[in-house]
Amino acid sequence: MPSILSRPVKLPPAGWTLAGLLAIYVLAGLFGHDPWKPEDVVHLTVARDFLDPGHSPAFLPMRRDFLAAPLYYWSAAFTEFVFGGILPRHDALRLASGLWTALTLMALYHAGREWYGKESAAAAPILLIGSFGLIVRVHEAQPMLTLLAAESLLLLALALLPRKGRAALFLSALAISLAALGAGISGLLPLLLFCLLPLGMRYRTAEGILRNWGAGILLGVAMTGAALFLLHHTAPEWLNAWLDREWRVLAGDWRYGGDLLEYAALLPWFSWPLWPLAGWTLWKSRRAWRSVETLRQSGAISLPLGAFSLLLLLLPICFAARESVAMLFLPPLALLATPGALTLRRGAANAFDWFSGMLFCVFALLLWVGWSAMVFGHPARLAQRAAELAPGFTGRFAFWPFVLAVTVTLWWLLLLRLPRSPWRCLIRWSAGLITLWLLAVSLWLPWIDYGKSYRPLAAALAAQLPKERPACIAEWRLGEAQRASFAYFERLVFTPLSAAGEHCRWLLIQDNPRAETAPPPGHSWQRVWEGGRPGDRKERFRLYININVKK
Repeated sequence: MPSILSRPVKLPPAGWTLAGLLAIYVLAGLFGHDPWKPEDVVHLTVARDFLDPGHSPAFLPMRRDFLAAPLYYWSAAFTEFVFGGILPRHDALRLASGLWTALTLMALYHAGREWYGKESAAAAPILLIGSFGLIVRVHEAQPMLTLLAAESLLLLALALLPRKGRAALFLSALAISLAALGAGISGLLPLLLFCLLPLGMRYRTAEGILRNWGAGILLGVAMTGAALFLLHHTAPEWLNAWLDREWRVLAGDWRYGGDLLEYAALLPWFSWPLWPLAGWTLWKSRRAWRSVETLRQSGAISLPLGAFSLLLLLLPICFAARESVAMLFLPPLALLATPGALTLRRGAANAFDWFSGMLFCVFALLLWVGWSAMVFGHPARLAQRAAELAPGFTGRFAFWPFVLAVTVTLWWLLLLRLPRSPWRCLIRWSAGLITLWLLAVSLWLPWIDYGKSYRPLAAALAAQLPKERPACIAEWRLGEAQRASFAYFERLVFTPLSAAGEHCRWLLIQDNPRAETAPPPGHSWQRVWEGGRPGDRKERFRLYININVKK
């Protein structure tokens, strides 16, 4: 017992200890809640329709209003097939995100092991799960996770290239094909340019190494071509629509400077604490920068740095700036931060350790106090504020979530007793973030789900429509996430008002609660319903019927 109390986590973490820590991170938050906007519900709607009967061929996503690359939906179909009888459908579909996250963490572990040694291998995945920006995105239905996994596999291939050429060959081929099928042309371009990084390195047997690398790239392109050839013969219309959308995105109006600035503004908090640790790594290795030859011989610093630099230059071209895309910066930063995290000076390590302990203790206490206010009504002022934010919500005591929250809290308190080690500040930071996340999904999830779910709103809207769904329901100003929510919960399909024609009898308008938008002139619209989510001050939905159009 004394050893357990003094060492709740083995340092450095390895084996089942490391696997358990990473598994908790991957699985926590994937279950137990409805599809949420903005992106979770969109991709769950596509994945759900992916499996519905009547679609041919059955292995393709068929929602043209949410066109995307098919790989994530294939994986979601697999997890739903395996776990659909145990879990609600959206939870089973969302498990695909857990698979891609696990693949990312595994690839980073082995890349760190190859570059920095067995004793330091666990630092890269632990640093990744400790980044602020990742924790929400990896627990939603997110196709960009396929590209995150492909990028991590390619980094692993780069690490293995000098010593295990054949393994690097197959991993690079797999990464390229996953990127193309998971994120399309926009996702493939940055990884293809990653493949140029070994050309700047100096290897002892350069000819053979680069031959393997080139063969891997060609194999990956061939695998992608074979998949596209199959899609061309099974669903040519869908394939042409998808590729046309990809080209239009790349050929559209670029906001390169604006997107680059947005990424630059996003990264300081999104990648915390990776970037200061990566900066410390670069500062410690500054002597190597005086010799180009030294950099060309050591890939452990130059290759992750080169990958990060390429992403910074290319992502504003390939994608609009958003958090789900900014995840791609994190794997090379985690690898770059690994040497710095384990070689912090004693004063810096102690400061980081103290900051982690104080920060997560305070926020854990706040989560418990907030839960008490929601369930028991104390403190009263905080309970009143919670009721204002989610009108109509009634907090109830749930035994097993409470047990989980108590267990997690006790575990965190034990982590405060970790012995001195270069790993202590790193473990305490990442474990503290996991603790807060587990407390949120165990204690606060009903309250969060109540405010974010569109299920009651979709049911209220559907109740106003005939039981036999009308052939045409026009929409005006309806957002993508809102369209997906109504489609997921009630299978309501909308037509843009501009394309609806004169014979559309129903019209749904989304606008601001404070300023009602009148329906467009030219039709005899009569309002029959108005609604919104509890506590939402930005969205209001109004349903109209055209009284001049017969049933």
